Amino acid sequence: MTDSPRKFDRVVEILEANHRDPARLIPVLQQVQEFYRYLPEEVLTFIATSLALPPSHVFGVATFYAHFTLVPKGKHTCKLCDGTACHVRGSEGILHALQKELKLSDTKHTTDDMLFTVETVSCLGACGLAPVLVIDDKVHSNVTPEEAVNLVREIQASTNEAS
Repeated sequence: MTDSPRKFDRVVEILEANHRDPARLIPVLQQVQEFYRYLPEEVLTFIATSLALPPSHVFGVATFYAHFTLVPKGKHTCKLCDGTACHVRGSEGILHALQKELKLSDTKHTTDDMLFTVETVSCLGACGLAPVLVIDDKVHSNVTPEEAVNLVREIQASTNEAS
């Protein structure tokens, strides 16, 4: 984030759209995360002050729910199911192929250019389609490692064409 005096303008708009109602903390956090792609610490403190809530409460909500993240994520999020059905049908091989292609690891989940974040999730509830990979809310079923890499390469190609 920049240090400009206007860095909280969007947060103020979100707070006002939610009537600065402390009971709307979760929708506020969802909207802020949608804007920043994560929840910056200084923004959480600003939200707490603006809603007259203890910062510990706001941080507690932000860290309790798995949907929220305090770490920046890439523009494109790849969620790979590693539930039992997906694991048995090869999700681990897909993960390794994506990590190799994007130069990621078990501890590094986001590419240096902030284009991709690769995460594993416990279950996506689509066991009959296993293995399942969700990229930006689009479900890809019966994915192979090669198909997963091709999907990422297609996004990279379209991003390069757009720039």
